[in-house]
Amino acid sequence: MLAEERFSRIMSIIEDKGSATVQELMEALDASESTVRRDLNTMDSNGLLVKVFGGAVAKNSNIRTQDEKVDNRKLQNRDEKVAIAKYAAKLIENGDFVYVDAGTSTELMIDYIQVSNATFVTNSFTHAKKLSEKGYVVYILGGEFKSTTEAIVGEEAVVTLDKYNFTKGFWGTNGISISKGFSTPEVKEAMVKRKSMENCKEKYVLADSTKFSQISSVKFAEFDNAIIITTKSVNSSYKKYNNIKEV
Repeated sequence: MLAEERFSRIMSIIEDKGSATVQELMEALDASESTVRRDLNTMDSNGLLVKVFGGAVAKNSNIRTQDEKVDNRKLQNRDEKVAIAKYAAKLIENGDFVYVDAGTSTELMIDYIQVSNATFVTNSFTHAKKLSEKGYVVYILGGEFKSTTEAIVGEEAVVTLDKYNFTKGFWGTNGISISKGFSTPEVKEAMVKRKSMENCKEKYVLADSTKFSQISSVKFAEFDNAIIITTKSVNSSYKKYNNIKEV
């Protein structure tokens, strides 16, 4: 295997898992320890990864422990989010009973929903208002209000979700990782995401390309639990997975 091929394979493994040991890379590449260590030294020097004792980690491997305010996130990667939102909105059909998670991408999706007869449940006051103004029947969860993400979170919201069975659901996420799944920084919000996803038949996560290979504090679902709607700018290491829909 040529050095360039090994570099590509190492990057794919590191980006998928966030980190890898020398031993893991030796087995994956069928290469000697000295070859792997030499490759890691070169890739570290070139800024592709960070070499640590016994292996390497992705450059963006820091675990995010806090949410960014909604107003700031609305301005980020807007073109990607609009493309994702337009595609997601077309998936909603007449007669659907839909869960819409709080988030900037899911909020954008509401602008493009065209069906005349669907019922919605959400944990966002903003989403509920927009859906109601479009003439839909909307139910909003009760519980603790989290100002950073403008979401209803916590145990009371989870209890409310127990009575619902959704035909389709749409979620936002702070991080996507092959090994660590979908994650968000805060436990109470993760609880609501997890329960709503468990009670849904068709699950869609709306995510621009910056969310891939990111990890936040709390996992709310496994990587293969939902179809990920994203754009064609997604990292190449994810393109092989069947649950990735590029728009």
